[in-house]
Amino acid sequence: MAEATSKGKGGGARPVAPHMQVWRWHVTMAASILTRATGIALYGGAIIAATWFTALMVGPEAFGLIMALLGTWGGKTVLFGLTVSVFYHLAAGLRHLVWDAGAGFQPRTANMTAVAAMAFALVASVVVWALAMQTGAVR
Repeated sequence: MAEATSKGKGGGARPVAPHMQVWRWHVTMAASILTRATGIALYGGAIIAATWFTALMVGPEAFGLIMALLGTWGGKTVLFGLTVSVFYHLAAGLRHLVWDAGAGFQPRTANMTAVAAMAFALVASVVVWALAMQTGAVR
């Protein structure tokens, strides 16, 4: 594969940083991308929460409309995704906190903690939603 170059300011060729197609996918790369994606998703969750609180203040009709929307299968799917995002972002934040302390950089440890963060997010989300369904909080 030929090395990618681009024209620099003076017209000379300079190397171009490799893109995702060049790198071999691995779990720590996926964890990094997921951390950013869940952070963005949580901004969407903040907008949903603000809309919910606003509807609560406006009155029963607005609140009923938002609750009906969130009660659809699409609304529940979005809320489940936000639940996964919260738990993954929490686990990834703890992982980064350990890194800030100077530990966990060994490739095997980094891979293991990336998988653990993903598994924790899924398991914790399923448990929370199962409890919510069992108690009648979600129908």
